[in-house]
Amino acid sequence: MIPPGLGLGAGPVAGAGGGGRGVIPGPAGPLTALAHGIGSQHDLPISPFYAFAGAFAALFVSFLALGLLWSSSRFRGDRSGLALPAALERIADAPATRTALRGLGLAAALAVLLSLLLGPDDPARNPAPGAVYVLLWVGLVPASLLLGPVWRLLNPLRTLYRLYRRLPRARPRHAHAPLPARLGQWPAAAGLFGFTWLELAAPDPASTTTLLTALAVYTAVHLALAARFGERWFADADAFEAYSALLARLSPLGRRSDGRLVLRNPFHGLDATPERPGLVATVCVLLGSTAYDGYSDNPSWINTLQTSPLGRTPTATLGLLAAIALVATLYCLCAAATRLVCGPHPGPLTAFAHSLVPISLGYLVAHYFSLLVTEGPRTVIMALGTDNAPEPLPPLGPGGLAALQVIAVVTGHVLGVIAAHDRSVRLFPPARAVTGQLPLLALMITFTIGGIGLLLN
Repeated sequence: MIPPGLGLGAGPVAGAGGGGRGVIPGPAGPLTALAHGIGSQHDLPISPFYAFAGAFAALFVSFLALGLLWSSSRFRGDRSGLALPAALERIADAPATRTALRGLGLAAALAVLLSLLLGPDDPARNPAPGAVYVLLWVGLVPASLLLGPVWRLLNPLRTLYRLYRRLPRARPRHAHAPLPARLGQWPAAAGLFGFTWLELAAPDPASTTTLLTALAVYTAVHLALAARFGERWFADADAFEAYSALLARLSPLGRRSDGRLVLRNPFHGLDATPERPGLVATVCVLLGSTAYDGYSDNPSWINTLQTSPLGRTPTATLGLLAAIALVATLYCLCAAATRLVCGPHPGPLTAFAHSLVPISLGYLVAHYFSLLVTEGPRTVIMALGTDNAPEPLPPLGPGGLAALQVIAVVTGHVLGVIAAHDRSVRLFPPARAVTGQLPLLALMITFTIGGIGLLLN
């Protein structure tokens, strides 16, 4: 349970959606089990002045230092990395290892399905909502950072597709249709939006009926499209594979261009992020939805949801869309300003989209850390059916949590500045490389103000 001292209200699995947080007073109970949220100012003992001053100082110092000391590109993308021992790579790539991981992913999916079909329609007694909203959505963050794009190996939809392909009648009589290049990651961006809508705006996101319907639709759509386009569809269009792969760009484990498993500087992996259609949309959905989830705790927004003539769900949907659109608009204006300062560039939107990935990571860590470390173990305990197990306690007090959240947001922006600077000195002449980053610096400052403002609420 999340301690009442953190001031977190009912979260999406309470059946009230993201906007319901903060409505239910009193101590945390079963309804607050999956509350997301960042504590408000009176909950987190940190001075707004020091938070903003420290963030601005970190951004300006890093920007000036990079401009003076970093005159040429140092990141080499997927050409870099120290190859791991061949024996370790053989174990990682062994068919038995991959089969075991696929089996683990399928078994976990079946366990969630059985919990939804046979378990009680109560998130306080059914582990399925926690498995979806905590272990999957939030747990993929540390898993992808440490191990790389793990969902590609665990994805039960890939496993179901492979099992289906083994059936004699399922063998295609002709080659799969090629994926249109312009499609890119747009389906993944749409899937991420659908999931965040389910979590933050749907009428009853924790009910077994809602989750069963969502999972059935998602499974049917992706298996049908995979039957047409082949297994490559999952890598390009599955929301959770795209989410995991994007975060894995900052993993110290990666694949070099020659296929070797390597240890690398995470910046090299980030630099290798493919500039594809839909990349900007994917990152903007991550940033915008996390920002909306933080703002949904605000009393004025809660009042808007409760009094809107449109109803709670349409209003929450518009709020979520507005948050994503705001992030996308700011980034597009930044790209236009960069092009105006530095001259024409063939891909002004996607050239610096990778620099938003560490910012997204900072927001995710700041926003969901306390949720993962408290509700993750609680979900596992519930799934194992352990009786009289002690409730997990947060490892950090309010002061430690506040420090972690601010550090995560600021660090994400500083890493974004570094990634953007390295790309700028590669793309633009030296005389314009630094001035061309001023729009990006302004964007980072804007996002920092917004991120810390959400922390202080």
